[in-house]
Amino acid sequence: MQRRTFSSIMVCSALGAVAIHPKKTLASALQTQMAASLKQLEAKAQGRLGVHVVDTGSGQEFGYRSDELFMMLSSFKLLASALVLARVDRGEESLERRIPYRKQDLVPWSPVTDAHADGDGLTLAQLCHATITTSDNTAANLILASFGGPEALTTFARQIGDNVTRLDRNEPDLNMRLGTNSLDTTSPRAMAMSMKKVLVGDVLAPSSRKLLREWLIANTTGGKRLKAGLPVGWTIGDKTGTNKSDANDIGILFPPQRPPILVTAYLADSSASSQIKDETLAEVGMLATTNMR
Repeated sequence: MQRRTFSSIMVCSALGAVAIHPKKTLASALQTQMAASLKQLEAKAQGRLGVHVVDTGSGQEFGYRSDELFMMLSSFKLLASALVLARVDRGEESLERRIPYRKQDLVPWSPVTDAHADGDGLTLAQLCHATITTSDNTAANLILASFGGPEALTTFARQIGDNVTRLDRNEPDLNMRLGTNSLDTTSPRAMAMSMKKVLVGDVLAPSSRKLLREWLIANTTGGKRLKAGLPVGWTIGDKTGTNKSDANDIGILFPPQRPPILVTAYLADSSASSQIKDETLAEVGMLATTNMR
């Protein structure tokens, strides 16, 4: 999708004039205007939209439903890979450790791991690359097992200051909502702050942080989402998540000659088509970059 002029007058008036000072809250009028623009996107998608944007250079932030809970779906795979790298940094793990697995370990959507079952398996580095770049679900489960399962990922979130994000189940069960509970959820703000810790901050060693960024930039599943709304010359590393009613995309955006911008976009309970869901997230990318340029 090309960057288009969705409600261009509204967007320009609501976002184009926003000049957010570092670590200061937006004026209430601007918050209201911004919320109105995102509410239009939400209505188009016939669901619930949560967004949080952080300019890591200036400290500017804005959001919409930033503290509401959304199912992570496959977006958890970013943090799971970050935990693998954190353990490598501490000398507790090796990216070259090879993990064998059997055919019966395979779960639906395993485009990389399917070809290596009942053999020598794959290294942890290969599994992380697979689960981020193709969203391979068996790779994600093997990664989770490498450090103690979903509970260990929740513990990692708490250790880096995230008191919201929680993972409770493996693939593919984590994609199924059970009533109104908070299993396998995050908030747009919480995920953005955790991303800031692992992709920009010092939770990971510089070499591990660089590798995580490279995996995200190599992602092949997000071309129609945030990436489709970016200006020419920008680069994105992202991780998507999808089920029948939800579509997510979280990314680190690299403007030319500027520090990166973090965007988390979670669309839930949408009755719209897959195309409309994708276009909604692309519009979020456009709004974020319009505001921060």
